[in-house]
Amino acid sequence: MAASIRGSAMRGGRIRRSMSEINVVPYIDVMLVLLVIFMVTAPLITPGTIELPSVAKSSQAPTVAIEVIIKADRSMSVRVRDPKAPLERPITLSDLTALVLQYQARNPGSPPPVIISADKTVQYDAVLQVMDHLQQQRVARVGLSVKPAPASP
Repeated sequence: MAASIRGSAMRGGRIRRSMSEINVVPYIDVMLVLLVIFMVTAPLITPGTIELPSVAKSSQAPTVAIEVIIKADRSMSVRVRDPKAPLERPITLSDLTALVLQYQARNPGSPPPVIISADKTVQYDAVLQVMDHLQQQRVARVGLSVKPAPASP
């Protein structure tokens, strides 16, 4: 009997071929499961808000503020804009932290902001060093000063 099966396959019977099509049904199932997962988790993710300064419409500077001025030669001075006790003098980075913390400790409810104003030619690294130093000392409300753009006609 085995000889008759072998003989019929050789005489022109049907020979089984390999299938060259890809079954896409499992891939569609996986895609739909991933789609459902993303649709369920998307509303749960809270996006972080970043407050960037706008040059086109800058807000008014606060009346009481501590302004750190970084000049082109990387020397620093501090200007305290306070109607009661104005102050302007050259300062080092280590003295800056003590002065800022002293002024912010006077009004712990709403400490005066620290505004960093740098010359246009100052390297960005100098500004970052001042910001990083103030941040390491846990100084609250540190920002950058921007110059408003000229009004376009």
